[in-house]
Amino acid sequence: MQIYFFLVLFFLIIFLITALSNFALMVRLRPHTKEADLSRLAILIPARNEAAVIGRTVRQLLSQSTQKFELIVLDDGSIDGTVEVALQAADGDCRLKIVEGDSLPAGWLGKNWACHQLSRRVAPSTRFLLFADADVTWAAGSLNGLMNQFEQSDAALLSVWPTQQTETWAERLVVPLMKFSILSYLPLVGVHHLPLSVFAAANGQCMLFKRHVYEHSGGHATARNQIIEDVFLARVTKMFGFKLRLVDGGRQIGCRMYTGWPEIQNGFGKNILAGHGNSVSFLLFSTVFHWMVFAAPFIWLAFTGTTLALGLVLLTLTLRVVTDLFVGVRPGLAVIQALLMPISVVLMTLVAFRALSWHWGTGPEWKGRRLQISD
Repeated sequence: MQIYFFLVLFFLIIFLITALSNFALMVRLRPHTKEADLSRLAILIPARNEAAVIGRTVRQLLSQSTQKFELIVLDDGSIDGTVEVALQAADGDCRLKIVEGDSLPAGWLGKNWACHQLSRRVAPSTRFLLFADADVTWAAGSLNGLMNQFEQSDAALLSVWPTQQTETWAERLVVPLMKFSILSYLPLVGVHHLPLSVFAAANGQCMLFKRHVYEHSGGHATARNQIIEDVFLARVTKMFGFKLRLVDGGRQIGCRMYTGWPEIQNGFGKNILAGHGNSVSFLLFSTVFHWMVFAAPFIWLAFTGTTLALGLVLLTLTLRVVTDLFVGVRPGLAVIQALLMPISVVLMTLVAFRALSWHWGTGPEWKGRRLQISD
């Protein structure tokens, strides 16, 4: 057991050091009273059956400023009244433009095709492209804060990690793990200052490009069949030698990704294998690794009560609490979620099983479409 103890201890210390350094380095968005120049900005939103959220999003974005920026929503075959809700929310504001998406060509995934079409509908004078999901929320002043941060960073691509809004326990135990993995496993200093594309990440919920960089690097056309197109675009950006920056939403830009366990299992299930390089072996190894590091110490402590097991559990709790506090979780809830870390591992194992069943079956499905995973 001593070998196991020192092995897990090593990884936990590395993860904690990485998380603490990222905690110190990552910029958090703040509301900005200084009016940014939005006249050359296009906000591009792909929407497929988003009637439940698109009205709020349109209202929040149009209320950010009185400047004449572009807000383009692409209707991707919606059947739930998405277009009508968006137009009603705009209340005649000419800044909103609704475009109808073309049929999905072979070799493309739906969101990537929608974003590609959106990028071709902007005005010639547009210099900045902001791709955002329909369910992203925008606090007052957040768009000014984002544009001012973009100018200060001089980034070619600035991606925001929206504050994830969770309401059910399934969401609380799984959704924060996305940010947990970024904070614990990916050194931000490498993302910002090393040219290696392996140090690349982004969140497709909110990605702001300089237009000429987006077009020069091929845009969504280069990621046409990539399920995790955001990370792919971040890597391409770095491969072309452009600057990538990540910032935290800081409760200014938020998102509720999923609304319960079925959506969580399917949503993460469609991405998790692609996130492991479409390697079944890597996904299985990752699953076992997370059991060994984040669940087994709790089991060891429960059955033996040894000091060694307690030390590993305390380190795990510290790591989870630190990352949860960073993303805006209330302190009391952060402690509870940390104590339930083994259940989070169980739920992610079920997500992995869903991904493998799709891999060996008919492939993942999302929003009524069967996704073709690229190798």
